[in-house]
Amino acid sequence: MRILQVLTYYRPHISGLTIYAQRLAKGLADAGHTVTVLTSQYDRALPLLAREGGAQIVRVPVAFRLSKGVIMPAFGSTARRLIREHDIVHLHLPQFDGAGLAINARRLSKPVVLTYHCDIQLPRGLLNSLAGPVIRAANHIAARFTDRLVAYTDDYARHSPFLSRYAHKLTVIPPPVEMPTPTPEGVTEFAAKWKLRERPIIGMVARLATEKGVEVLVKALRRVRQTLPSARVLFAGPYRNVLGEEAYARRLQPEFDALGPVWTFTGSLHGDELAALYANCDVTVLPSLNSTESFGLVQVESMLCGTPSICSDLPGVRVPVQTTGMGRVVPVGDDAALAEAIIEVAGNPGRYRKPREAIAHLYNTGRSVREYERLYHELADRSGA
Repeated sequence: MRILQVLTYYRPHISGLTIYAQRLAKGLADAGHTVTVLTSQYDRALPLLAREGGAQIVRVPVAFRLSKGVIMPAFGSTARRLIREHDIVHLHLPQFDGAGLAINARRLSKPVVLTYHCDIQLPRGLLNSLAGPVIRAANHIAARFTDRLVAYTDDYARHSPFLSRYAHKLTVIPPPVEMPTPTPEGVTEFAAKWKLRERPIIGMVARLATEKGVEVLVKALRRVRQTLPSARVLFAGPYRNVLGEEAYARRLQPEFDALGPVWTFTGSLHGDELAALYANCDVTVLPSLNSTESFGLVQVESMLCGTPSICSDLPGVRVPVQTTGMGRVVPVGDDAALAEAIIEVAGNPGRYRKPREAIAHLYNTGRSVREYERLYHELADRSGA
């Protein structure tokens, strides 16, 4: 089957959405499908055409940006050509172009699948106050012309003002999660590299972005250190020049400076090195603040490495902890509750650990690919493609 995936940003841009799309594209290609990813050339250093993980990547030049959005004059003509060449059009929202893509696919009698990754909440500002309603309207138009919408969890779908309007078209497919098993040698080398001599180690894997609630962890860390003076944080992920988050980083920089070596930025980690980070942590946290976070793949990655996770009590975000029992759920934005949970989980790790096999059974790329394949074939059979 020929599958066209479309999203605004793709790898090497790092976010839960891009990781999801990359894993799905590779998994479908490995299963024998022809996969094309249509996306933006958000960085001019990126090639317009490339082959990655068995998928063909088509990037469209960006004329200029509007907040986190991009304007691509050649996008429409490129999209129409590729829609004609494929059997299934798979959109990843939020994206401004979703409405036009869904309409064009319908005109060409191509089935459309729309994976809704999260709600959109733009930073304050005149431009964003105008862009927000436009993007939301475009998302609704895309949903109207879509054959099936996909959500990560039923919990998020029921609480999302957007998804709940399209329950009659909704399918829930758990997200693709991958994480190598940490090796003893890798764990030891990572601990030596980052001088992890004292405990507990609190991990956070994310972009330095407003919705992640980094400031909640900063406040919680001060409380934790009153009980556990040697506690420190390892923050893995992009933290410099994160698109659209420059003001947020500047606001938090004095807090990081005051914490000094107690707060360590490792930068982006991948594969075995990321697994070693998780395995070195006593607990990881995801103190997200709003519905722009719908799940948190990093929680499951942490659990696959034997490390419990603490998350905010948000729809979708709380599901990994609730389904596995491997962690705690705390009220949104409550640094005192987060500190209490960190102390509890770090002090009683055995109470929260589960076998890797139990976690991998619930969340894995193979399961996600198989469920998408069933959905694609169902829609293709119905359309006569």
